[in-house]
Parts: sequence; structure tokens; C-alpha cells
Amino acid sequence: MNRINELFGIRYPIIQAGMIWASGWRLASAVSNAGGLGIIGAGSMYPNVLREHIQKIKQATDKPFGVNVPLLYPDINQLIAIILEEKVPIVFTSAGNPKTWTGTLKAAGIKVVHVVSSSLFAEKSEAAGVDAVVAEGFEAGGHNGREETTTMVLIPAVTAKVNIPVIAAGGIATGRGMLAAFALGAEGVQIGSRFVATPEASSHQNFKNAILDAREGDTMLSLKKLTPVRLIKNHFYDLVKAAEDNGADAAVLKEILGRARAKTGMFEGNLSEGELEIGQVSALISQIKPAAAVVAEIWEEFEAARKQLTTY
Repeated sequence: MNRINELFGIRYPIIQAGMIWASGWRLASAVSNAGGLGIIGAGSMYPNVLREHIQKIKQATDKPFGVNVPLLYPDINQLIAIILEEKVPIVFTSAGNPKTWTGTLKAAGIKVVHVVSSSLFAEKSEAAGVDAVVAEGFEAGGHNGREETTTMVLIPAVTAKVNIPVIAAGGIATGRGMLAAFALGAEGVQIGSRFVATPEASSHQNFKNAILDAREGDTMLSLKKLTPVRLIKNHFYDLVKAAEDNGADAAVLKEILGRARAKTGMFEGNLSEGELEIGQVSALISQIKPAAAVVAEIWEEFEAARKQLTTY
């Protein structure tokens, strides 16, 4: 047992990221039932949909679970109200100032974790009173830090600056990757891309197949003048890249992005025009497996690799 296991009351310090268009109650409950921490991704949900998913996960598991809330969400007040009403035990916040809601959530007895991309933001999160931080490196899928700090550099930088537990994220999909993160000072890992390639993820099958086909170099950080996001290269990415190469400003990029681009790609399966958010570690994913099998495989490989290293 380490501090992450104790904080969340889970068997394995493996956290499934709250990814948009992927992390509904089915995926989150499967991970929680397997001994990790399943998280519902509220970023792609209307408030009434989030309530439905919270109520369904309570029926599907008696284990701890969480909700990820992007603090820039337009209806954030409604989401927080639902989380409080439904007595969600754990909340991961991202994309915003942790000072805004941490006090409110903790006053209700909720464990709070904030996602950061630098040691400076980790220190600010600790000062805001969060229970732990997710240090997410540049390799991660979805929205990312502008600094492009890799996980290998970020984790020791953050652990040197804060006293609260650090959860590593970005480029982790295997037990060996988990062990490397622990060697750098992390006490848990948050994994996104690997859990998208599961039957329980709500993403479209076309998107899951694209993840299996991805190789090194097939994802790139894009839209840095708006909100940086790592994408699989496709026609939409090519449009953005051409515009950025021509010096497009944020207004032009916003027009290209349009509305519902992520839903079009990841949920509806349009691999040409959609926004396909996934991490670099997609290059290591070759099979769609049940979420419980993913948790077991990661933990078994972690233990085997740890024992192997003790022989050196």
C-alpha cells in the first residue's frame, strides 16, 4: 500500500483517465471493479447526462470511482452541483485554477486531485489544498501543456517541489512504463490511451481501430494558439498544420476547429474530418482488450519488471 492506494481506497494505484467521448460509466465501473480507479469524463457530457452516468456507476460498482471536471466547462456550476448532490467521492479537476472549487469540494468530504503540466502549477495546486496532483507529460493525448515537458522530466521536477502524492500521466500504457514512473517518484499512474482501446470505452470503433494502426510519429501536438491538443494526423490535422505554417492566428484556427469536431471524430467515427485525440503511447497499443484485463496485465507486468530489476 502507498499513499495513492490509501487516499482512494483502491487495490492498485492505476487510475483510468477521464477522457472525453470515451470514459462513461461502463468503462469507469469496469476499471474500479478490477481494482483501479475508474473516472467518468464529464468534459463531453451535458449536466443531465453526467447525473445519469453517476447514478449508473453506483449501480455497477460498490468500489470507489471519480469524475473528471475540466474547470473551463461552460456549465461548470451545474456540474459541481450535481457532483455534490450525488455525493461523488473523488473529483479530478483540470484546465483551470484549482483554487476555484477545491475548497467547496473538500468541504463536502470529496477527495480532490488536479492535473498539472509543470512543477509551478503543482505547487499552486498544493497551496489550493488538493489531495494529490496528476503530473501529465507532453506525450499525453488530449489537451496538453504548452511547455512540452516530457513525463521523464516532469515527474521528478514535480515530486521535488510538492509533499502531496504525485500521479504520473503521459506515455504510460504498460507495467514497465508504470515502474519507470514510480522510479521517478510517482505513487500512481493515470492512463488514458490504453483504456480507449477497450470494449467498454464509448468511443467509436473506427477511432479504436485508428489507435491500433498508429505508429511512432503519427500523433502531434496541435492548436497551441488555442488549447494545445495531441492529435492523430488526418485531414483535419493537415488543415490545421497548413494554417499554422502560414501564421494563422487564434481566430482563424478557431474557425477551422468549428463545433463538435472531437465528437465527430472520436464518438461518431469520422476519421477524416474529426479531431482524434490520443497519446504517443498509441504506438504501443496493438489489441482491444477488456478494461479488467488491461488493469491485470499492467499490474502483473509491473510486478514482474520490479522483481527483475532487483536482480541487477
